[in-house]
Amino acid sequence: MELQIHCDPSVFEALKDEWNALLARGVCRVPFLRAEYQGAWWAHRGGGEWPEAELAVVTAREAGALVGVAPLFAARNRDGRRALLLVGSIEISDYLDLIVERRQADRFCRALLERLTAPDAPAWDVLDWYNLPAVSPTRAALARAAAARGWAATEQVLEPVPAIALPGDWETYLATMVEKKERQEIRRKLRRAEASEDRVSWHIVDGARYTPEAGEAFLDLMALSEDKARFLTPVMRDQFRATLRAAAEAGWLHLAFLTVGGVNAAAYLSFDDGRRLYVYNSAIDPRFGALSVGWVLLGYLLQWAIENRRAEFDFMRGGEDYKFRFGAVANAIYRAQVSPRLSAAELGGEPLREFNAQEAEYFPGGG
Repeated sequence: MELQIHCDPSVFEALKDEWNALLARGVCRVPFLRAEYQGAWWAHRGGGEWPEAELAVVTAREAGALVGVAPLFAARNRDGRRALLLVGSIEISDYLDLIVERRQADRFCRALLERLTAPDAPAWDVLDWYNLPAVSPTRAALARAAAARGWAATEQVLEPVPAIALPGDWETYLATMVEKKERQEIRRKLRRAEASEDRVSWHIVDGARYTPEAGEAFLDLMALSEDKARFLTPVMRDQFRATLRAAAEAGWLHLAFLTVGGVNAAAYLSFDDGRRLYVYNSAIDPRFGALSVGWVLLGYLLQWAIENRRAEFDFMRGGEDYKFRFGAVANAIYRAQVSPRLSAAELGGEPLREFNAQEAEYFPGGG
């Protein structure tokens, strides 16, 4: 393998076609690893999360073909250490990983650690990789590569990632995946919304129909929540605009609005890869709380996903109660750390462990 470090952000656009083609064969085929998402994230540093950072994307080629990408950047991590983190870290990208085929994961990890010791690599004390899926083979490959060099390697569970494996029809979903009390509640809320004197309807804005005005409507609706209004700083709004635009242009945007009497009452921003619907963020107008507009739109989204043969409905990070009331089952995401200088005790966490094949059914899109 021939490895090269790229410090110029033009790498995302220059390698976009090769990058996304490799991702389609890779261990973790999630929207957050697509070149256009990564480029949009880097342009705004995660909505201002990393104001001081140096790009260090590492690519690997064999016979001229791209076989691995480690989208890294150098910054002081939350522990104050010199770190190499994955582009997308930490707060707004639910799944992150290396971009590599499973059969190449071990070779790429070994070559990557070697390349990062070269004089032209950024100075670092720890690889600090957040949001790795529980069953990503990267975890085990990284552990083996670190052990071969005598480096410390640890991990810790970060958050649950609830998801629903969807059956073939709506009634089967309600009957087999949702408890009786919640099943009755979902049906009751849908009936009440549909019987409302104010006309309740919903629609999807996909990539072909996306306009900047639709994006602003979603952000304005988000800002009606006090917590989300604080979250939506000017730079974070710019981050969302760039993400929406990138998703629309690449064809994986799924922006759903519920209207009551013609007024936007709830919205869900999701990413759709044709197999899995990734529910990324929500927005609700509290004035319509009596109609439970968030639940109603979620019910419509689930019906749409089932009717359109999506295999999974992924709520992604966070253990909020409503996700489990809709029948989700939680897996987890991890933080992995590797260091040539620090001990495992200094890093904290547990030893980086081997891949557990029994968890593979929850793996988000990996092959």
